[in-house]
Amino acid sequence: MRKLMLLLAFLAFTAPAWAQRALPAEAKRGTTGERQMFPTVQVGTEILRLAPGGIIVNSNNLTITQGQLPPGSEVLYQLDRNGEILRIVILTPEEQARLDRTKK
Repeated sequence: MRKLMLLLAFLAFTAPAWAQRALPAEAKRGTTGERQMFPTVQVGTEILRLAPGGIIVNSNNLTITQGQLPPGSEVLYQLDRNGEILRIVILTPEEQARLDRTKK
């Protein structure tokens, strides 16, 4: 019984690590460019404004600031109705490969 309880506790604490993170369905894919002055972000050749309340999520699923966004990162970005960036998700190599497979 004790081993079963330990196993259940282990599974409860490690389950989030097994789950895939949810990527925005209606997001566009791009590559970040050079660092820009706040609140702008370069994605590809476009320089876009980060929306008020816009968030950037790194590959470890942690939120980061606009100044911490690494140039040359593969990202998914979601725009609001004003054309401002609402959310940026830095993709892991596994997510990039999965998106490449589903795109074909």
